[in-house]
Amino acid sequence: MRRLLTAALLALAAPAAAQPVAPAVPVALAEYQARRDSLAARLGDGVVVAFGAREPVAIHQSFRQLPGFAYLTSFAEPDAVLVLRLRGGRATGSVFVQVPDARYQLYVGIPADSAAVARETGLARRDVAALRPALDSLARAGVPFHVIRDVGSGDAAGRDTVTLGASFVRDLQRAHPALVVRDAAPALDRLRARKSPAELALLRRAIAATDSAHAAALRAVRPGAVERQVQGAIEAAFVQHGAEGPSFASIVGSGPNATTLHYMRNDRTMRAGEVVVMDVGASFGGYAADVTRTVPVSGRFTPEQRAVYQIVRDAQTAAERAAKVGAPWAAAQAAADSVVARGLARLGLIEGPDAEFDAPWAAQCAASARLCKQFALFLPHGLGHGIGLEVHDPAMYYYDDRTLRDGDVFTIEPGVYVNPDVLKLLPDTPRNRALLARVRPAVERYANTGVRIEDDFLVTTRGLERLSRAPREADEIEAAMARVRGVVP
Repeated sequence: MRRLLTAALLALAAPAAAQPVAPAVPVALAEYQARRDSLAARLGDGVVVAFGAREPVAIHQSFRQLPGFAYLTSFAEPDAVLVLRLRGGRATGSVFVQVPDARYQLYVGIPADSAAVARETGLARRDVAALRPALDSLARAGVPFHVIRDVGSGDAAGRDTVTLGASFVRDLQRAHPALVVRDAAPALDRLRARKSPAELALLRRAIAATDSAHAAALRAVRPGAVERQVQGAIEAAFVQHGAEGPSFASIVGSGPNATTLHYMRNDRTMRAGEVVVMDVGASFGGYAADVTRTVPVSGRFTPEQRAVYQIVRDAQTAAERAAKVGAPWAAAQAAADSVVARGLARLGLIEGPDAEFDAPWAAQCAASARLCKQFALFLPHGLGHGIGLEVHDPAMYYYDDRTLRDGDVFTIEPGVYVNPDVLKLLPDTPRNRALLARVRPAVERYANTGVRIEDDFLVTTRGLERLSRAPREADEIEAAMARVRGVVP
């Protein structure tokens, strides 16, 4: 059985002949209408105003629709605004579109006409020039407005003040001081958190393309290669396997860059004896995968790298065991944290599993005590997140009692990042000076070893299913790298 499993993993890493890829099966029109009606049922009577993505102003950028707008409409043209009238749990409405002038259409294409838009979305198509008069009329009628703002990601929503949508709504409120404006994002996020069978099918395709891309990456990782060459191999594999491209900016960080969580320059030349972290995901039908692998540039982990790698892998296993329907997400987080803390103490990187330090972010520790534990210097991020129309999509466990629900889709991604520069962040206190004296030799020994292992999961009442299948055990990775380099053990 062990030999059969190894053979299957090696086959995954072997070059594959280009084969036709089945196109994405789109989400049915009826599902989009059901989503709009579900939003109406949550919000009550009123008006929804949702802003789509703007046309890129830089020639090197490609257009990508905003996830909330895409979820409600499937409409993929820029500069659009959705207006829904909500009555009795039903939603009817229009997409207001800025139609390019005739000559510009020769460059960007002729947009779909009203009949095509109605056929594809179930919504009427109107010219954006009619938007403000329509909203003025509704505002005078005294109905509440529920706004879905044009922010690229929920991660950035709290910092947005200057988007076109935000400016438009402020101007509307100035013109109608009695207008009640509410944020519709929380209600929409709860809907997006529960994935339908059609969405799950698209996610599976995105994840499968990402697994294949990780196999392609093993053929590109070698001493002397530039990180972006690995990135190129990964993103070419996305397209070869039917995806639109990356679902987020690919992270390929080698050596010291492996210890920076969101490193994206990808311009360093990899060296023998280092590891490289590849945090990447394909987009398939608009749905985002997110899978991370850490591999040795030379094909074999050093003893120090393997020790760190095994801590991370064991932490992931502990979190997987705790991730069950009805279980609190915090239990999975605590299980992973415990393994990492004990492992780091064993390596001498921290003073003990429960040891603390004087943090420069001490004010945040009241909300999250783990931030002031010494292990958090080397594992500063949380355990995972939902995936869907954006790579950090809402998950059902985000809400209410924070427990995992049947059908939740999410990542589990522990990591350890030994960056010596982190020690420079510590305030000069007696406790921190004692900590530095004890751990500095170990930090120097494991310096620039960054490891993250991330997989995508679906939890149901039948158990936890790992959706991403790229090799992740240290021995499996080394065997796969030997195979693609022509060295068969």
